[in-house]
Parts: sequence; structure tokens; C-alpha cells
Amino acid sequence: MRQTRLADESPEYLAAREQLRRAEINLMRHREQVAAQRRALPPGPPLDDYTFLEGPGDLDDGDAPVREVRLSRLFTSPDRPLVVYHLMYGKKQTEPCPMCTMWLDGFNGVAHHIARNADFAVAAAAGPQALRQHARNRGWNRLRLLSCGDSTFKYDLGSEDEDGVQDSTVSVFTLDPDGTVRHSYSAHPRMAEDIDQRGIDLLAPVWHLLDLTPQGRGDWFAALDY
Repeated sequence: MRQTRLADESPEYLAAREQLRRAEINLMRHREQVAAQRRALPPGPPLDDYTFLEGPGDLDDGDAPVREVRLSRLFTSPDRPLVVYHLMYGKKQTEPCPMCTMWLDGFNGVAHHIARNADFAVAAAAGPQALRQHARNRGWNRLRLLSCGDSTFKYDLGSEDEDGVQDSTVSVFTLDPDGTVRHSYSAHPRMAEDIDQRGIDLLAPVWHLLDLTPQGRGDWFAALDY
């Protein structure tokens, strides 16, 4: 494909840009290798059929009753994976996490695209009413919000500690034909002792757009209001 050609591009710039293009190709190929390795994971361990509390999806139906739903019932069919984002909200996290909220703002916009290939839900320790109000504040109308503060779901998946401190996490589950739910994959922001807040960067386009700029992402952090 033809690359950008501007009249005043110096030879030094063109050489550096070509070197960067090749590095970007190598990065893309490495990401594909990692994705293939992720897909090739053996079947994960079976899980308890955790119970969640769910309110209605209609943002205007704030007084509708809350119902219980099992983890296995979040799958629309056994051949579809289930992706769950663990929202940092509830228990020790008394206010919704701004960074998680930024992630979910984006997910709300693409949820109908995700639904073509996978089931998707958001789980938090906060109660259904608090989740519903946060959704109303953000205009989320495509996200399935689940409260799991009364179960060990978040603790077992590593997004909550014994003191109720919350962490953001993304988890993928599969459903066996006999109804057994299995854990396939989870990722957390902290990847190693010296790598924090980078483990789920690929879920948010904001970081990637900032990384395109000369200033980069710097120390910018999301907020609930600007």
C-alpha cells in the first residue's frame, strides 16, 4: 500500500518512518502469535455456577425488580464464549473506578458488535441499584450489569482480595455441552512486579490513540467528569 508522501519530508524522517513501519509489522505479527497461543490453551478448570443479581437493561426502568441469574445462564449457547469485565465498584471501592468507567464507555458503544461472536457482561461488587444508577449517569444502554458482592466470584477470579479491595480484570469462560462452566482466560492490569497498569491496555482505544502522538500517554488518568 502506498505510504504517505509529503513534499517536505526529509530523508532522515523517511528512513526513520520506514524503520518504524517495519517494527509495527513485527509487533502485529507478534500479537497474532500471542493470540494464537491464547486460543490454544487447554480446557480450563470447572467453576461453581455463581449467582449474580441483575436489574433490567432499560435505563428508565429504575424501579423494576432485581432477579437472580446463574453464571451458566449468561451463555446464549454452548458454542459461544462469555467475556466478563470486572468493574472496580463496591466494597472498598466506594465510588466507580474512573478507568474502568472509561473502558465500559467504549464497550457500551461496541457491545452489539461483540454480540455477533460472544456473550458479554460486567460484574461488580456494588449492588444492583448502584450499578443501575451509574449506568444511567453514563448512558450505558447495551451493557449487562451484574452484582456479585454476595458471592466469591470476584475473589476467586482475582479481582477482589480478602479485605474487599477491588481490581479490574477481564475473564473469558466457556460452557461444556453438559452445562459445566470453565474458566478459559483472565488478564489483570498488573503483569509483573515491575509492570503495573498495563495488562489490559489492549481493551481501551484511548491509550492507543495517545500512543500515536509525540507526547504519548504520559501520566494521564481517566476521570468520571472533565
